[in-house]
Amino acid sequence: MNEIKTLIWKEFTLEWRQKYALSGMLLYVVSTVFVCYLSFNLRRNQLTPIVWNTLFWIIILFAAVNAIAKSFSQERYGRLIYYYNLCSPQAIIISKIIYNSFVMLFLSGIGFIFYAFVMGNPVGDIGLYLICIALAAIGFASVLTLVAGIASKADNSATLMAVLSFPIILPMLLMTIRLAKNALDGLDWSVSNDEIITLLSIDLIVVTLSYLLFPYLWRS
Repeated sequence: MNEIKTLIWKEFTLEWRQKYALSGMLLYVVSTVFVCYLSFNLRRNQLTPIVWNTLFWIIILFAAVNAIAKSFSQERYGRLIYYYNLCSPQAIIISKIIYNSFVMLFLSGIGFIFYAFVMGNPVGDIGLYLICIALAAIGFASVLTLVAGIASKADNSATLMAVLSFPIILPMLLMTIRLAKNALDGLDWSVSNDEIITLLSIDLIVVTLSYLLFPYLWRS
């Protein structure tokens, strides 16, 4: 736990010193929402609740890929050797998943507030929609962190990460959109129990697999 706490604090410290990364992601989210607003403002009747929901998750998905792609690629080779001598691989992957989850929760929260303010808010059940955002943010962070670790071993890590993450992210994205649609329609929470349990299970499975498999990747 001490290793994990130290590594998480290191990630926050580096991010605070290099504010351009997080600022760039916020600028991406805000500018994309504004472009969507300009596009649909010309044809007001085209923005149905389903389109509203789909656009939001497309923005969050691409923000997640861009934000987490740098998890391992920004680490220099000498620093990785330093980590190899001091820390366990389990502590490294768990700390990066936790940190990236915080980043995604922050980006998703800010993105939803700005998106709802600019594009309107047709959500019938805000509480359920926020739970959906939290589960999706943690799931995206967990999957993309593990994939970023795998892709970092290749030369063109950004392209490889996009290719590897797509088949893993797709089932999670479909389940997320289904849960978000239930919240959008204001359905009772009992209708969404299966989706919530499934998303929780996927998050736990990905974190467990990362904990078990990353040491083999780390030794290579």
